[in-house]
Amino acid sequence: MLRIEGLTKRYRTGDLALDKVDLEVPGGQVMALIGPSGAGKSTLIRCVNRLVEPSAGRVRLGDTEITGLSRRELRRARRRMGMIFQEFALVERLTVMENVLSGQLGHVGFWRSYLRRFPQPAVDAAYQTLERVGLADQIDKRADALSGGQRQRVGIARALLQQPEILLVDEPTASLDPKTSRQIMRLICELCAERHLAAVINIHDVQLAQLFVQRVVGLRAGQVVFDGPPSGLNPEVLTRIYGEEDWTTAATRRKGTDGGDDDALDEERMAGIV
Repeated sequence: MLRIEGLTKRYRTGDLALDKVDLEVPGGQVMALIGPSGAGKSTLIRCVNRLVEPSAGRVRLGDTEITGLSRRELRRARRRMGMIFQEFALVERLTVMENVLSGQLGHVGFWRSYLRRFPQPAVDAAYQTLERVGLADQIDKRADALSGGQRQRVGIARALLQQPEILLVDEPTASLDPKTSRQIMRLICELCAERHLAAVINIHDVQLAQLFVQRVVGLRAGQVVFDGPPSGLNPEVLTRIYGEEDWTTAATRRKGTDGGDDDALDEERMAGIV
């Protein structure tokens, strides 16, 4: 379980990015963070693994208090947290397999990783993971020859190879087309269910969050203003998160023009994908 207590981040400029955030994310739960730009979504994710140092508060993963760890202890703890980035964070000149195996850096050490001397069990696990994410036929292709969706699948496979307890996912669909975005979100949710992984996903696309996740947390000005199921995102709640807008008209128009998508959404929910 991930437990966040009183998490606060104030930058040197004086800007308050997070203001006493309290959250718990149990194992196996996929949670979406939504909110306007500057609400603190990316900061929250990066405070969990201390890519950004919190100003106050505590972050606990299981029995480990992440915010109290030394640098050496933090390196070990980060093995338990798989990070998936918006811009993929791949080494362009390396192959798909080499990029995925870089997820073993925290386990095998820098030099063995640099020299690409990975233990056979890690290589076998990488093959299995790439097959699961649909890239078994792309193993030897360079990262710069992949599509955006394929790159994101490599990033997912790399994170999974760490055998983490939680996935921290920062805008996984921001640069993808609508169909690929759905495929990536579906894949993340399926993998979390299969492996009993918790996930915190920073996402701007509210409709995509409603379609796939179990729980939505809305941030505004660094504070939690909504925490509940996707069905609770009514116009009043969306106004509380994002500000004034004619959310009712937008929802009506979507129902009238995207009936097929709504039917598909219901089918996927009934099938247990969501």
